[in-house]
Amino acid sequence: MTKNLSINYIEIVNEYLLIAWNGGEESMILLKALRDNCPCAHCSGEVDALGNIYIGPHKQLKDENYILRSIDQVGHYALKPIWQDGHNNGLYTYKLLKHIANFGAEK
Repeated sequence: MTKNLSINYIEIVNEYLLIAWNGGEESMILLKALRDNCPCAHCSGEVDALGNIYIGPHKQLKDENYILRSIDQVGHYALKPIWQDGHNNGLYTYKLLKHIANFGAEK
């Protein structure tokens, strides 16, 4: 189903990210779920050649950390949110966005 997945429209409304997908489907993602599932190396970790996972120190997030300042499209495969606190390292693939929209937070 994620084959040829693309976004027609995105909008930030209050505490939600609204996405209109090609094919007419729409998703509503709570910004808290989006931020809590940040895929960047600091938040989610990264694996070295030996399979060891390295992750940054846990940061206790406050309400203001969940404010989305803006969001940019990256090519035809991902979105890059820029949070109020300046965090902007996570690239959310369309497949990950669909997963968060359908199943909620993973962490």
